[in-house]
Amino acid sequence: MYNIISEFHDKRYDMIITFLGHREIYNRSNICENIRNAILNNITRNEKIYFYCGGYGDFDNMCLEVCHSLKENIIDCEIVYITPYITESHQKQIKQLLDLKVYDSIIYPSLEKVFPRYAISYRNKWMIDQADLVIAYVEHEYGGAYTSLQYAIKHKKSIINLAK
Repeated sequence: MYNIISEFHDKRYDMIITFLGHREIYNRSNICENIRNAILNNITRNEKIYFYCGGYGDFDNMCLEVCHSLKENIIDCEIVYITPYITESHQKQIKQLLDLKVYDSIIYPSLEKVFPRYAISYRNKWMIDQADLVIAYVEHEYGGAYTSLQYAIKHKKSIINLAK
């Protein structure tokens, strides 16, 4: 049985941080340190932090690494995989990630009516809608990461773009 977090958190005590960035990042110098600093500079110690992770690509992997480091050493947090798919094969992959303790829990936003090709972009919008802080790494003005960043800007989210 999966540990699925409710989609609704008490905002007085919790903070949701989500990440968005490019699938491939070629200049990796200092990015993990910058992710870590962005997180630590924007949280308070009495909050429970939920890291909403997408799990695809270089930037997501760097964020996941930083989240694990912070969880082990510094903050009360939960690392949550937000899955865009609920197919049987994808559920097996999710179970493996939970068994390996890559993520603490999963959330599947209701995307059943979304054509699979668009599931990731709809999932990204859902993550942004939930987030108190969006940490991004968007260098160029095209692609899914850029589109998601524009969505976050349009919805007046607190954003830190580490590529700028």
